[in-house]
Amino acid sequence: MNDDVRRAWAYLSRVAEPPCGPLVALIDLVGAPEAAAMVRRREFPEGFEAVADATTGRAAADRAAADLEHVAHLGGRLVTPDDDEWPEYRFQPMAARIPPEAPHHEDEVRELRPVALWVIGEGRIDELLERSVAMVGTRAPSSYGERVTDDFAGDLSAEGFTIVSGGAYGIDGAAHRAALAAEGRTIAFVAGGLDRPYPAGHAGLFRRIAESGVVVSEYPPGTVPGRHRFLNRNRIVGTATGGVVVVEAGFRSGTRNTATWAGRRGVPVCAVPGPVTAATSVTCHQLIRDGARLVSRSSEVIEEVGRIGELALELEVPERPTDGLEGPALRVHDALPARSGLPVSEIASIAGLPARAVMMQLAVLETKGLIRRDGALWRLAN
Repeated sequence: MNDDVRRAWAYLSRVAEPPCGPLVALIDLVGAPEAAAMVRRREFPEGFEAVADATTGRAAADRAAADLEHVAHLGGRLVTPDDDEWPEYRFQPMAARIPPEAPHHEDEVRELRPVALWVIGEGRIDELLERSVAMVGTRAPSSYGERVTDDFAGDLSAEGFTIVSGGAYGIDGAAHRAALAAEGRTIAFVAGGLDRPYPAGHAGLFRRIAESGVVVSEYPPGTVPGRHRFLNRNRIVGTATGGVVVVEAGFRSGTRNTATWAGRRGVPVCAVPGPVTAATSVTCHQLIRDGARLVSRSSEVIEEVGRIGELALELEVPERPTDGLEGPALRVHDALPARSGLPVSEIASIAGLPARAVMMQLAVLETKGLIRRDGALWRLAN
């Protein structure tokens, strides 16, 4: 890609607040250089009047060259649909129709793909997202939530999954750190310019993520994080991965927004159950009620988001010597006290069986090693 084309992409990434479906559609139709020229000239094909409205406020401010120079100074790059590492396959769900209950006109199809992505890191976005899972949750997790996140993210990293999250405090940060501790790869999608790490306390974590993974934003350098931008960031986290795992989240948590995006786009949603008395369990339990997959082990997550045939192993249930007993044999066994012996007559009375039937079952239980005879009394073997 030559410099002029890349500058056109950089200009288009700033000229409209994402997501801007009409602008993406225009770029698909005429290409980035011509779309940029149309925005500058304020001349658009019939049917693309919405692009004019979306770009009015920023069309005259062309900072493309400065943005590209700034991100290069940070050690980053601009990744566009013209680049080999653009994750086209992962962004396809963003072009799907939104169901009627979503806030839009009923017949509208909203194109929600990013125009381009600003990236810092050694990894390739397409390769990192190929086998990936998002882990999200509250900014104020319990020790239980932190432990589950650490276990799941570590196990999933060991199985070759890229851990994707939003770089926030709480579950997001715990997921990133667990992936790094397992020598795995992780992606942080952020809601502002890459030169404005947010939260600031995670600046060091973002640097570590970039060493093997990537830190990604659809916002050009200098963009200040804002609430609507966090919600837009959530749509990428929720739709560009193989699945979403919600660990802990309160009633008004933005995590629910991420899960909603995933559900609308057919991306598997998993939720970890928690104590019913904990406020951080509310969203997880509601998601499960609404159809999310309840997961209690990392292998269950892999079964949902992994390749065909990656199934969770059945839980091993410890066997007890009495597991095979039923009917009269179980009644006779239960009639015997823990520390003393009984004669046949008392066993028959307690079990409610004839003495002859009791004798038959005692012989069977003795053969199984569950009871022993002590003179005229019968005792449990243990």
